[in-house]
Amino acid sequence: MRKFAVFSGFLGAGKTSAMMALTAYHSTHHGKAAMISNDLGEGVTLADHRFAQLSGCRSSEITDECICFCHDVLTARLNACFDEGCELVVSDIPGFGVGALEHVYHGLKAEYPDAFTLAPFTVLVEPRTVALLRAGQADDLAYIWDAQLREADQIVLSKCDLLDSSGLADAVAWLSARYSGVPVIPFSALRGDGLEELSRSLAEKSASLRHPDIDYDGDGLQDVLGSLSEYYLQYHAAVCCDDFDGTAYLRDIARQVQAEIRAAGREIPHLKLLAWTEEGDFGKVDLLGTERPIEVSHAFERPCTELAVVLNGSAVCPAAQLEQILREALERVSRTYRLELLIFKKDCFGMGD
Repeated sequence: MRKFAVFSGFLGAGKTSAMMALTAYHSTHHGKAAMISNDLGEGVTLADHRFAQLSGCRSSEITDECICFCHDVLTARLNACFDEGCELVVSDIPGFGVGALEHVYHGLKAEYPDAFTLAPFTVLVEPRTVALLRAGQADDLAYIWDAQLREADQIVLSKCDLLDSSGLADAVAWLSARYSGVPVIPFSALRGDGLEELSRSLAEKSASLRHPDIDYDGDGLQDVLGSLSEYYLQYHAAVCCDDFDGTAYLRDIARQVQAEIRAAGREIPHLKLLAWTEEGDFGKVDLLGTERPIEVSHAFERPCTELAVVLNGSAVCPAAQLEQILREALERVSRTYRLELLIFKKDCFGMGD
């Protein structure tokens, strides 16, 4: 079996956590699996890929371009995974992913019809997004969220551990009614809910290769694209003392960015902050919006003396303003911790540029 699946979904929907949990589970119970992290930063290390590797997952990355438009690179990477014995490979896509069904699945089917089997096109959505859609409070992002879900062969309701049984049933019922005929899988990477169902679905079913009625080139998508910016940063931090708390440092950067983005009247759907030591200890913090609690995905186990740090983020904010906010937040927090920084790579651009 040589199966490939795309995991689509909006920023912060839980794609990386789902891919990590799925590939580990599938490898243990059904056959060797691997994941690919994909993003647009030029020559950067992706926080998601590095986090997966540090967590023991079989992971690789494709940077500089979206897999929508580099089928030769993607196919070569997939074939390498299959040649290593993988039976299932899953990949995310940059940003919010509308159009991946058309550009990735239909593109691969046309160019490489017999290379591998396309598993169901899988779209993740978190409970908060469902609640906003149901309440009609999605504003400009409503088009994106709805378009993603209309592309799905199957919908994964991620982070279902945040819902009680009644809330979960209501969310599943609403999704099933609005996107009729599309299976909904309640899923929790934290608790393991839905892992067996998702694993079997990807292994046993194939993509429908539908053509949903979505205006990929229309004003709705282009307007949202024009409002989003991407930010990538890699640097080394030298620590002045022996009791440095790397997790607190990442959390304080996230708090400072959150406060400054909020004060600017902007929004930041996802900022990933990952740091690690030469010894393999690591910490990861996620900022998922100006009004949401900062999440510690993984905490350092020991004090650090030096760190490699990666920041990847997407914001509803002009690129120049986003870069200034992140630079000032990083400098302010690093001064507080008396850190010496050596920046290796920085990239910031508007998605519509």
